[in-house]
Amino acid sequence: MPFLFTRRNKAKGKGENIVLPQHIGIIMDGNGRWAKKRGLPRSAGHTAGAQTFRTITRYCSDIGVKYLTVYAFSTENWKRPKEEVDALMRLFKQYLVEALTDFKDDSIVVRFIGDTTAFSPELQKLIRETTEESKDRDGMVLNIAMNYGSRDEILMATKSIASRVQSGEISVDDITEELFSSGLYTAGQPDPDLVIRPSGEYRISNFLLWQSAYTEFVIMDKLWPDFTTEDLDKALELFSKRNRRFGGV
Repeated sequence: MPFLFTRRNKAKGKGENIVLPQHIGIIMDGNGRWAKKRGLPRSAGHTAGAQTFRTITRYCSDIGVKYLTVYAFSTENWKRPKEEVDALMRLFKQYLVEALTDFKDDSIVVRFIGDTTAFSPELQKLIRETTEESKDRDGMVLNIAMNYGSRDEILMATKSIASRVQSGEISVDDITEELFSSGLYTAGQPDPDLVIRPSGEYRISNFLLWQSAYTEFVIMDKLWPDFTTEDLDKALELFSKRNRRFGGV
């Protein structure tokens, strides 16, 4: 369940209580447009976006968010120009090398959701090492969605359940929402309370479709590399004012 934290209001010069989501999802969108506006290659936008990612991740950890899921690379992103995909792979490699020590002092647990078998052996090795290195930490859980698509995730869970029914391990009557959720990449984690999409686009883009059934969404008209901790505070303030009824009155 979400809980309260006290944020210092710079304008009013006093503290104020904000409802803090337990699990936040962020669709990190707008890197390419940020670079284009500045006459730079798209890869420059991804580099700037990676720095924003580090800043926002640490801030979420510092204020007490328990789970953060960031959309880094979707199953559809392979359709982008080869030079852009290659630049992203180099950036991922750089990040993973840094991540082995980057979040160590923050006690952040790093996990990866998505089909990582599509990446190079070198990247897969770094993903395994990063996961193993951080697994025993006791801080915020950071899910990095890489080669992730929610429809693929749902199909994966469905096939797994169908196989178990076919083998006689479970019956059709055993299939529940809880059982289905246990077959997703986010098994054992609470559903996101809040999903933030910078860049002003009004799309979910195949992100956490099952998990977001009752998630609150905040769309912000700011490209991801320009996104700041103050913008996150604004999103949290909007979330804090929402009346979440979960289908009830």
